Amino acid sequence: MRLFGLSITRTKAIGEKAMSPVSQGRGGWWRILESYAGAWQQNVEVRYDSVLSNHADFACRTLIASDIAKLRIKLVAKDSDGIWCETSNSAYSPVLRKPNHYQNRIQFMESWVLSKLQRGNAVILKQRDGRGVVQRLYVLDWANVTPLVSGDGSVFYQLNTDNLSGLPESVTVPAREVIHDRFNCFFHPLVGLSPIFAGGLAAMQGLAIQNDSTLFFRNGAQPGGVLTAPGAISDETAKRLKEYWDNNFSGKNAGKVAVLGDSLKYEAMRAKAVDSQLIEQLKWTAEVVCSTYHVPPYKIGVGAMPSHNNIQSLNVEYYSQCLQVLLESIELCLDEGLGMGENIGTEFDTDNLLRMDSVTQMEVLDKSKGIMSPNEQRKKLELKPKTGGDSPMLQQQNFSLEALSKRDALADPFGPSPAPAPAEPANDNATEAEARSALVEILKGLR
Repeated sequence: MRLFGLSITRTKAIGEKAMSPVSQGRGGWWRILESYAGAWQQNVEVRYDSVLSNHADFACRTLIASDIAKLRIKLVAKDSDGIWCETSNSAYSPVLRKPNHYQNRIQFMESWVLSKLQRGNAVILKQRDGRGVVQRLYVLDWANVTPLVSGDGSVFYQLNTDNLSGLPESVTVPAREVIHDRFNCFFHPLVGLSPIFAGGLAAMQGLAIQNDSTLFFRNGAQPGGVLTAPGAISDETAKRLKEYWDNNFSGKNAGKVAVLGDSLKYEAMRAKAVDSQLIEQLKWTAEVVCSTYHVPPYKIGVGAMPSHNNIQSLNVEYYSQCLQVLLESIELCLDEGLGMGENIGTEFDTDNLLRMDSVTQMEVLDKSKGIMSPNEQRKKLELKPKTGGDSPMLQQQNFSLEALSKRDALADPFGPSPAPAPAEPANDNATEAEARSALVEILKGLR
């Protein structure tokens, strides 16, 4: 069949090459994750959909995805001086501005990053025109994608039906027709691994603490306990007392006044929140989740803010340890996926992400005199250029290196400058003789 202007074959008709699917990793990857071998058999389950609802995990994923999505993707080209400058190109600019028919660039990039963080893989299908130029990009659900490897090592991808992306039936495409962005490839180079693999158990523990607290407060914040009698009672009496207590003094009836007779005594059996360090445990689970995503805990409201107020330093730390590898990976995948050459490529505009506070920004611009022109400085502040501001400015007393080199070549560079040699006076006698000779010739002519 023909798909997106190209001939695509079905799985059963890939020539003579036998292809085998790539293992998706360790444990039940689609529904249940194993934190260690045999965890499932021991009823230690890390359920994927439950982990996604953990507040710390949710905050880390959405923070990273939104921070990357808000950065504009620039098309840059290398000029004759080897400097990368922003440009436009009819083959690449349209798809970067509008990746597909149902997503803008922010929505598209959020889907890309969320797929990579949640599944460890982001697969983007290309749609080409008749010239072979990529016109549309579609983020696919990793659950509907299976990497295949042929006998000669060629890579293919089996794509299940996805009407939103224009796949009416299951097809197998060569690797050149998709962009596969992956990370943490622990078990196979074609299959990435989500941070959930490492932080899922902590996320489940945090959910268990929250669920237990919910049940506790639903019970009127009254802990469970036991009724004790001074003497022996029959099983029938114990069962009757338990049913009576559960029906009248638990759940929505918690807090009612109970009247006990026959020397019965109620004793609480549940540990207090302070004794079980509930808040500390919940905070610890959130910090573990943050560590797997390399997100500073204060970014999602866990822990105290840093004592210093250097906004740029905090953003640079967050960028270098968390976002940089994701950003550069996306840039490289787009360069290769769109078929760009060595002198043209994509680049995220990180100015908004690494923006300094206003005072520091003005100090940096002030110290950039002589390096940046006034109009370049004004552009950093989103101000329009002014006439005459296209050249870097320096004060008059500044000298070039060439002039300073000539000064240092003198015998005494810091001594007084030698007085200029006086000009030689003109030879007045020779000039007078020439005038007399000319006058004599004139008089001879008059005779």
